[in-house]
Amino acid sequence: MTNTYKQERVEHNFIAKSLHWVSVLIFGYGVFKQIESKEQLNDIVLLRSEILFATIFLAFVIARFIYMKRGYKTSLPSETPKLHRIVVKFIHISMYVALSGIAISGLGIGFLFWLGYQNSYSIEVVIWVHELFFSTIVCLISLHVLAAVYHRIRHDF
Repeated sequence: MTNTYKQERVEHNFIAKSLHWVSVLIFGYGVFKQIESKEQLNDIVLLRSEILFATIFLAFVIARFIYMKRGYKTSLPSETPKLHRIVVKFIHISMYVALSGIAISGLGIGFLFWLGYQNSYSIEVVIWVHELFFSTIVCLISLHVLAAVYHRIRHDF
């Protein structure tokens, strides 16, 4: 199979690769440690740790976005169709939005709980939004992984 692309593969540096895999680990940890019900947040130590984790996670997502935006352009070959480039950019930006949305809605849940709105309609809406962002990121990560595997098989980077 001949590679018809002219652009050489863009290599990400150690920092960019590390940020990617640390993102995977932090997200995986967040999924692993997730709480089963909002009532668990009655434990003030757990509530504080969830707020701290969400804050750190959000700061990391924002820092990674800024680093990647400033340091890297697309690694797609120059001959890649415009529609393909638009879809790829949309998915990547959507991933950052969804990850940030998970953290922000998690913080919203924590603060509403902290303020005593444990059984309010507003906390139920924020929980629904949190779950929606989580479902969205699962779909986007799946697309991302499928695309990575597809391009590895094609050797077109």
